[in-house]
Amino acid sequence: MDQPVIIFKPYPFEVGQKIYIDGSRRKGDWEVMDVTDNKVTLKCPFSKKELTWDRFCYFVEEKKTKWPSD
Repeated sequence: MDQPVIIFKPYPFEVGQKIYIDGSRRKGDWEVMDVTDNKVTLKCPFSKKELTWDRFCYFVEEKKTKWPSD
């Protein structure tokens, strides 16, 4: 039977993107400076400080699908 399931996918960052993070300690405006499979480097447009973090942003989609999945 189909049930509502929340799907999380890593966001496919691209160097040069201007982003706004909402709802976390990283909240605010950032520019994507570098992306690897596991890390993303962001630069604050105000302080010019660059910080590298484990990838943490996700695109969220809700759809009806079998749960639990096989």
